Amino acid sequence: MQTDQAGAALDAVLARLNTALGNKDIDGVAALFQDDCYWRDLVLFTWNLRTLEGHGQIRDMLQHQLSQVEPVRFSLDPKETVSQEAGLLQGWIEIETNRARGYGHIRVQDGKIWTLLTTLSELKGHEEPSGLRRPKGAEHGSSRTRQTWQEKREQEAAELGYQTQPYVLIIGGGQGGIALGARLRQLDVPTIIIEKNERAGDSWRKRYKSLCLHDPVWYDHLPYIPFPENWPIFAPKDKIGDWLEMYTRIMELNYWTSTVCQSARYDEQKQEWEVTVLREGKPVVLRPKQLVLATGMSGKPNIPSFPGQDEFQGEQQHSSQHPGPDAYRGKNVVVIGANNSAHDICAALWEGGANVTMVQRSSTHIVRSETLMDIGLGGLYSEQALARGMTTRKADLTFASLPYKIMAQFQIPLYDQMRERDAGFYAKLEEAGFMLDWGDDGSGLFMKYLRRGSGYYIDVGACDLIIDGSIKLQSRTDVSHLTRDAVVLKSGVKLPADLVVYATGYGSMNGWAADLISRDVADKVGKCWGLGSDTTKDPGPWEGEQRNMWKPTQQDALWFHGGNLHQSRHYSQYLSLQLKARQVGMPVQVYGLQEVHHKR
Repeated sequence: MQTDQAGAALDAVLARLNTALGNKDIDGVAALFQDDCYWRDLVLFTWNLRTLEGHGQIRDMLQHQLSQVEPVRFSLDPKETVSQEAGLLQGWIEIETNRARGYGHIRVQDGKIWTLLTTLSELKGHEEPSGLRRPKGAEHGSSRTRQTWQEKREQEAAELGYQTQPYVLIIGGGQGGIALGARLRQLDVPTIIIEKNERAGDSWRKRYKSLCLHDPVWYDHLPYIPFPENWPIFAPKDKIGDWLEMYTRIMELNYWTSTVCQSARYDEQKQEWEVTVLREGKPVVLRPKQLVLATGMSGKPNIPSFPGQDEFQGEQQHSSQHPGPDAYRGKNVVVIGANNSAHDICAALWEGGANVTMVQRSSTHIVRSETLMDIGLGGLYSEQALARGMTTRKADLTFASLPYKIMAQFQIPLYDQMRERDAGFYAKLEEAGFMLDWGDDGSGLFMKYLRRGSGYYIDVGACDLIIDGSIKLQSRTDVSHLTRDAVVLKSGVKLPADLVVYATGYGSMNGWAADLISRDVADKVGKCWGLGSDTTKDPGPWEGEQRNMWKPTQQDALWFHGGNLHQSRHYSQYLSLQLKARQVGMPVQVYGLQEVHHKR
């Protein structure tokens, strides 16, 4: 329900907040929040990604940061209405500080703030050239020295990295690196993206041929250019690859294909990186001020070690190396793992005529695609949500407005509904011997993804093949060893094998820092991803934000960027603005630099 009375009530709360901030009354600001309260700040106040929980943390942040951002003013977005439901006021807010403009969301209960989201939208004096600031493009008039757009682009491409240096070097040209590169391009930050493959999009094209997005189209747009209205709901990998390649050209990215990073080191005296790359077989030394590893949070293959792997006479592949089923018709294939990639690969192998067995070593959370789209995503990312005025930006910010600390309590009822709706489906899976779970606390897929980035499958058909026995299943066991022609399980079962696929996930992104820079730097930075929830594969202590992602790290000028298409789109905005601020010499005072509790 939306009322003028609700808007007036929320406006009054913001007025009190503005007064307290203007008076530097930090205790007065804290008193406007409930005892159980959350302020999630994405760069605007903290130059960091931080969630402040409780009065003490809010006071501490303002004591350190208020003088850096004042004057501050919060106001309701006049284009949006305030909602009130069961006594909870919710509204969208515009925020202005001395050097930036921001946007956010607020929830108020019983006259006090429960959750507050503040995000950095743009830096004053360094706004993106859009709307009324749109570039003219054509240069009217006459000049004998005029360069065409094409000539300027060719000159820039020829000189950047050779005569001139990029301010930012992005290692990794998948969707993460491309999205960040597009943001930086609009902010006029000289950037090079390097990609080992021959074409943009090859990181998708070269995966197993049945790969497609499991998230729906409304969740997956890139910045600036949304997918067309007739784009398929679940895009096949090659279609995504072609879109990414087109995007790099249209967004005018300096994108170096067939380029491999060989080494990187940070020069503390010069405060710049020295990065040696091999571009089309020729060495090039780049000296960027900022280095971003956009190698993907699912980019460092985790390959288990089993006795006998060196004796096995067949093929062994990590799931990231698996080409698809074509060469394995009539062959015996054992897939170690039971999450997204394992299911996709097993289903494709079965379709291709292979005799395939899945080895499930630990339980998996399963959710049917149709059910997830309806119950889990439909409110924010769907055609129906669009019709209600839920834009992609608003959906991203709505999701971001729920602090991770309390997000699980909102997710649990949704997954309870899913479990009830598909009870018969789950019963059949368990009858087939499949080990199911719903997360440590019943909060399902999104929390598993945020906490550990693994342990789930969005079912698009493979589960039916497990249920009817087409995909053979060995569960509640592990691999004992490999022989010349078989995988032997600890249960004693011997599985003949021509191919073993290790669908065993990926390690922490700081593993790339170890490979490219040094183990010391990787350990200095610490583990990437996870919240410190003290749940399976996400050890505590509680951190409240994703470790080391999209924010400053313990290594100067080293950043990590990754995640799914939604995260690549949303968080690239905040990372690009942090980099822009440093490029133009803005005073940047980081609050709450990432602590290191786990090295890998």
